[in-house]
Amino acid sequence: MKSTDAIIPVAAKKPTKLEKHGDTRVDDYFWMRLSDSQKNDEVKDAHTQSVVDYLEAENSYYKKVTKNTLPFQEALFEEMKGRIKEDDSSVPYKDNGYYYSTRYEKGKQYPIYSRRKEHLDAEEEILFDVNEMAAGFDYYQLGGLNISLDNKLMVFATDTVSRRQYTLRIKNIETGEIYKDIIENTTGGSVWANDHKTIFYTQKDPVTLRSVKIYRHVLGTLTTEDVLVFHEKDDTFGTYVTKSKSDKYLIIGSYSTVSTEAQYLDANNPTGRFTIIQPRERDLEYSVSHFNDHFYLLTNKDKAVNFKLMKTPITNTLKENWVDVIPHRETTLLEDFSIFKEYLVLEERTDGLNKIRIKRWDLSEDYYLPFNEETYSVGVYANPDFDTEIIRYSYNSFTTPSSVIDFNMADQSKEIKKEQLILGDKFNKENYKSKRIWATARDGKRVAISLVYHKNTALNSKTALLQYAYGSYGHTIPDNFSSTRLSLLDRGFVYAVAHIRGSEYLGRQWYEDGKMLQKKNTFNDFVDCSKFLIENNYTSPENLYAMGGSAGGLLMGVIVNTNPELYNGIIASVPFVDVVSTMLDDSIPLTTGEYDEWGNPNDEAYYNYIKSYSPYDQVAAQDYPNILVTTGFHDSQVQYWEPAKWVAKLRDLKTDTNLLLLDTNMEAGHGGASGRFDALKETAKMYTFLLALEDKLIPL
Repeated sequence: MKSTDAIIPVAAKKPTKLEKHGDTRVDDYFWMRLSDSQKNDEVKDAHTQSVVDYLEAENSYYKKVTKNTLPFQEALFEEMKGRIKEDDSSVPYKDNGYYYSTRYEKGKQYPIYSRRKEHLDAEEEILFDVNEMAAGFDYYQLGGLNISLDNKLMVFATDTVSRRQYTLRIKNIETGEIYKDIIENTTGGSVWANDHKTIFYTQKDPVTLRSVKIYRHVLGTLTTEDVLVFHEKDDTFGTYVTKSKSDKYLIIGSYSTVSTEAQYLDANNPTGRFTIIQPRERDLEYSVSHFNDHFYLLTNKDKAVNFKLMKTPITNTLKENWVDVIPHRETTLLEDFSIFKEYLVLEERTDGLNKIRIKRWDLSEDYYLPFNEETYSVGVYANPDFDTEIIRYSYNSFTTPSSVIDFNMADQSKEIKKEQLILGDKFNKENYKSKRIWATARDGKRVAISLVYHKNTALNSKTALLQYAYGSYGHTIPDNFSSTRLSLLDRGFVYAVAHIRGSEYLGRQWYEDGKMLQKKNTFNDFVDCSKFLIENNYTSPENLYAMGGSAGGLLMGVIVNTNPELYNGIIASVPFVDVVSTMLDDSIPLTTGEYDEWGNPNDEAYYNYIKSYSPYDQVAAQDYPNILVTTGFHDSQVQYWEPAKWVAKLRDLKTDTNLLLLDTNMEAGHGGASGRFDALKETAKMYTFLLALEDKLIPL
């Protein structure tokens, strides 16, 4: 991978002064920002064209630099594709008298959704063949499938731009007719009232994309006649509408980073008035489920930092009436719960490992499912059936492909319904090893690192190692299996997940200690894990690579500024790198709702703190490692101009001759390509970048 014969793009400098709190920042590349209308205009004005020209120049440069690796990229793509059972299908699940499943056909990019009535051998009803629907689109996403209680009608949502602004339509399953009702600019989610003709949906603000309004629509009426049921006016909150598992209640939820509120309505009375369960309070969070004459609440009430389960009578739902069902525990995070007629199922996390706990309502049994691997990932499915003794869960680990398992809570037997099939004769789980090690951060905190590698890979200073992390929003990266990752492991790479602060790996406090004015703990943890791996002879700076996306891309931006000497290569996917400017602009999607994650820079203390780590603001005249940056032109989560500006500034200031590549998907958004094979091609690109830098079996 060489760049000697490729012309490095140089972005024009058009200085813009940005002033706040008496501080002036000069942004030479502010001009790269385009509005949605500018991006989508068929005839582009001079400014829009100059932005597109720059992105295309970067894409051209990327293609020229990586031209010699194209045969390897293609071979790697075929290798990864070859492990996938192309004519695969999901395990059918039963809901309201029908078995639903999703399947793929050989050679096709998109799924086919179907159902069978009462029995698995009944005649198949095709609900949607997404391959037919996606024909002619560069990007196509189907979601929000929601069936009326009488099983006759289905709401579905489509996005053909990749900006997560979904259009809702309604299909008559019996006749195949798609009704004329068209509802645009929604989140994609909706719920049916029990009259089989009324739906509730969430509409987005067209500029900020904040989920802001709940409407009621009656089948066959004009959408202009839809009734506004709820307007979330606080711009730090979003809203959604859902339905209780019992089908008895419609629930509108409002949420911010540190506070939630819910209101409910009898689903048999869709024109009624919603009732608030507990008015919002700062630092009070709760989510709601219904069982018999109570609401059950997963909540942090009473400073329960790791959350607890409480219940309250439906007739009197204010917090003064809440009583403990599962008390708070200092060492165990309560992540979720599921309610069945005879059982309560709890999803917990202790010492970083997630667990499933089964508890009978009559208190005659209370036990945990046994899991034996040192590190693994397990999760309970939606399990729509209420009156059942069977729960369905998934299990996998770094070395064990995913399994779907039905567990009988009465006799504690289990049935493996499906094991992920890895095609080809090379895969044998015994060929791979995984373990968990603990690094010590600079402030004395212990940080877990999960590792997986081929058993023949020697762990020493010459070992190639890819370190991955996210570290924001309390999101914990699971130690799960990846068939594509085998392409790295089989070529001598070690894959490591650093469970840094900002996640909830070690409980809710682990998240609290990695946000706001403690956000730098996230970055320091990652760097200290890298140093630990180097000092303990797992790898070396010449062979260490790092990767992260979105908020994890912010992490990548910080570490290349603070510790570029530790890494040979970095992959930053859709990176959130222009933190100060984005958080000061409340017209940008997600900004106002994230003040309690990053801090509000309209406050001078937060402004100074955020600026002190913001990757774009802290780019310096220094050597940087090899860097690959990816983005999507239509990204609604992290706007394309953040990585584009960052790359332009890096090009201007960096003092090395290492690779700096920007690859912009001009047809996609935050999640990348929509087709399953197109997504593999993007992975092949990134893996090729790493393997080429490591010079392993790639013709240059």
